[in-house]
Amino acid sequence: MPKMKSNSGAKKRFKVTGKGKIKRKHAYKSHLLAHKSRKRKRNLRKFGLISKVDEKQIRRLIPYL
Repeated sequence: MPKMKSNSGAKKRFKVTGKGKIKRKHAYKSHLLAHKSRKRKRNLRKFGLISKVDEKQIRRLIPYL
């Protein structure tokens, strides 16, 4: 059977933690930052985790992660 193709966009956006959970970046951190508070911007720097509901979909997009 041939190898499955990973979704290129998903490859760039998600990483897997040591325990197998999927990390993601926060949205709203790219522009219009002047009016956002320092605390809000600092918290957007941290990685979030994918919810359980979406995890199956993401794993299908990146089978070899």
